Amino acid sequence: MKIVVLVKEVPDTYGDRKLSLETGLADRAASESVLDEIGERALEVALAYADKNAGTEVVVLSVAPESASATVRKGLAMGAASAVQVVDDVLLGADLGLTAEVLAAAVKRVGFDLVIAGNQSTDGSGGVLGSMVAELLDVPAATYLNSVEIAEGSVSGARGSDGASVQVSAELPAVISITEALPDARFPNFKGIMAAKKKPFETLSLDDLDIDAHSADASRSIVIGLTEKPPREAGIKIVDEGDAGEKLAEFLIQNRLA
Repeated sequence: MKIVVLVKEVPDTYGDRKLSLETGLADRAASESVLDEIGERALEVALAYADKNAGTEVVVLSVAPESASATVRKGLAMGAASAVQVVDDVLLGADLGLTAEVLAAAVKRVGFDLVIAGNQSTDGSGGVLGSMVAELLDVPAATYLNSVEIAEGSVSGARGSDGASVQVSAELPAVISITEALPDARFPNFKGIMAAKKKPFETLSLDDLDIDAHSADASRSIVIGLTEKPPREAGIKIVDEGDAGEKLAEFLIQNRLA
């Protein structure tokens, strides 16, 4: 079985996150870049299955700038057999539609039985990429899974719903996305880090994927306006001089909070 795991480099969750007021894009230099945690969890699902099933090939796939190659290689250090990174300057600022098109083309080129993704990235938080890739690949999609069971010819899992848990399944090939309910990812050990240097790492361009770079530079959606959030103003301080309760009640009423 070949499992392709979609991973992404994102700004560190615990660092500063800023948008460029000139381009409307995330300022990647504002904080350290890391492999998205939900992508790591998706990779752990694939590796856990591979540990128990000989002959399983796990491939990490990412659409990212060339500078992200070290981050993508972490997937190899964790245990993936190979990595594929799509690098093209035209993809700067690509929206979800264009990104899904590129990922789907790369998945077709690599070949797959199962594609695993996180439910949503911690930077864009689109939450629809898995479904879009499945649509383009013309395969079933089982998304937002809180548990995953991979079998020889099918995949199943539980999806949370309002007041219930829904059990879903699909025949392979298929695409699934997982939530943070799945286990934390393993840490790369020294042996894995050294082995990662010798594992296949393929870099592709849009030309390699037969995607017209000239038509791809017009994303389906673009930012047309952006303003910086105003600084937080000081709040109202109520000093208790025997009438603090009345002042608080008056404040709540004025702001329609009571």
